[in-house]
Amino acid sequence: MKTAAALVTGGTRGIGLGIAKALAQKGLNIVVTGRRSPEEALPALDEIRDQFCAKDLEAAYFKSNVADADDRRRLLASIESRFGRLDVLVNNAGIAPEVRTDVLEASEESFDKLITTNLKGPYFLTQAVARWMLRQQDQKLERRSIVNISSVSAVMVSVDRGDYCISKAGISMATKLWAARLAPHGISVYEIRPGIINTDMTQGVKEKYDRMIEGDLLLEKRWGTPEDIGKVTALLVTGDLPYSPGAVVAVDGGLSLPRL
Repeated sequence: MKTAAALVTGGTRGIGLGIAKALAQKGLNIVVTGRRSPEEALPALDEIRDQFCAKDLEAAYFKSNVADADDRRRLLASIESRFGRLDVLVNNAGIAPEVRTDVLEASEESFDKLITTNLKGPYFLTQAVARWMLRQQDQKLERRSIVNISSVSAVMVSVDRGDYCISKAGISMATKLWAARLAPHGISVYEIRPGIINTDMTQGVKEKYDRMIEGDLLLEKRWGTPEDIGKVTALLVTGDLPYSPGAVVAVDGGLSLPRL
């Protein structure tokens, strides 16, 4: 039997890279995507390959924009040609607003861009991957799972980035929809909601959150890391959370826990 393969979108940096490395440690072939050139992605591939140790595994990078339908088709064709199968999809790729703007002043252009990249793209990539997974049913695959990386912003309001919040809330509902549709076929669908994670995307607000973390913002008073998200993703895709279709895991240090 061929080694299982996992696709991690936006997997060359930050949370996506942390996930790809964790899945590599679990013995999966890894495909990562992004909008960088193959040359720019080489350092990330080297980091992923370092997790293989002596295992006979592969890591591949395909440049792809999840928001583009043709790119999605080319991506899956490339994976099928290279690996012949796909067992795990992690929808991680996403963008933040270029400028945080109050909902009273927000532009349609920003809204369209975020919804297309953060919600429409992953939704239809999931559709295509799910169809492929269903065609593979006779191969007796060890694991088949889809993990959506959303955000605490799916349920917590930020009035200066409403488009981002709505896109993540949509991903949360998409998780429920796909879980209900695919669970009868043995395909597990989950959602992970990261909180404040230390990546290049959060460097612009680091001082702000440093101060808030020192206060009462979190129960676990530290920044989250891509490694935290990677460990939880690995737990989900290796079947260590059984009997839990559509499960939502908040990896946020207690940020979203209601408190008095």
